Amino acid sequence: MKAVQYVTVGQAPEVREIEKPEPGPGQVRLRVTAAGLCHSDWFVMGLPAEHVTFPLPLTLGHEVAGIVDKLGDGVSEFAVGDDVAVYGPWGCGACSECARGRENYCPNAGRLGIHPPGLGSPGGMAEYVIIDNPRHLVPLLGLDPVEFVSLTDAGLTPYHAVKNVIDKLPAGSTAVVIGTGGLGHVAIQLLRALTSATVIALDVAEDKLEHARTVGAQQALLSNSEAPAKIRELTNGIGADVVFDFVGAKPTLEIARASVRVDGAIEAVGIGGGTLPTGFGSTPYGVSVRAPYWGSRSELMEVLALARSGQVSVSVERFDIADAPEAYARLHDGKITGRAVVVP
Repeated sequence: MKAVQYVTVGQAPEVREIEKPEPGPGQVRLRVTAAGLCHSDWFVMGLPAEHVTFPLPLTLGHEVAGIVDKLGDGVSEFAVGDDVAVYGPWGCGACSECARGRENYCPNAGRLGIHPPGLGSPGGMAEYVIIDNPRHLVPLLGLDPVEFVSLTDAGLTPYHAVKNVIDKLPAGSTAVVIGTGGLGHVAIQLLRALTSATVIALDVAEDKLEHARTVGAQQALLSNSEAPAKIRELTNGIGADVVFDFVGAKPTLEIARASVRVDGAIEAVGIGGGTLPTGFGSTPYGVSVRAPYWGSRSELMEVLALARSGQVSVSVERFDIADAPEAYARLHDGKITGRAVVVP
């Protein structure tokens, strides 16, 4: 079968021919119908050799949807032919966090060498993929896999971040979204669906700001050193109740710090390598700073329910598996609007 793999440290991914995998006891094999590309893939491919803790080559793809193709011994939760999405942040399955469906915060995964698909374990950017446990599958229930596969990360991650601070976003509040790409453009829709907050979107290009307006942002500003003053002007000098940074670089985190109001919150979602000092005097009084990671299995179900009700969608650029390396190059260069999806 064909698979998109990260083969050599520091090199671009390749399309390769590998053997079709067979499910072991308790496992499920999917025929992949869609796999999303993510900046997290580039983060993994940018790690120095000494920080690569998983074997190469690695099949990429942690946003995955597929049709159940074959069941390992003992699997009864799903049937061949079921249309499903993959819950990506795999945990140990035995701790208190996993028992609550919050495998994204499993304290044992790292110690046990458990990695998400495509981020250490073989991923779904291939014709077939093995899922380690049926608890990591969620029924799509009629959703188009190509249009909605990216909700497994690009929807789930911002949903988790929004839910954490939803009490700070009543009527009359303001939410700032920095970075309106794959996660950010979904975050805008989630904020409009779940809260009464005014949404201000920030990005570095006018075409991305126009896209942000299209998906629901009431205001759209260039992401630069002038943005905090404009945000305070739009909020009568108070600042934003919550800032969601989907870039996570030093300049964007500085914008977040300078834009948030007293007793507000900063959700630092992006993995751009920046850090934000916290402590007395470094941020406005009472501000909480949090780095959320992915989301729970039940939250994924909630995101998919929002999609079925028409409240959330994903702007998708579709690629054949042979064109996946080109799609990754475009993602790296910031030339993808919304989310890139590979269809094997």
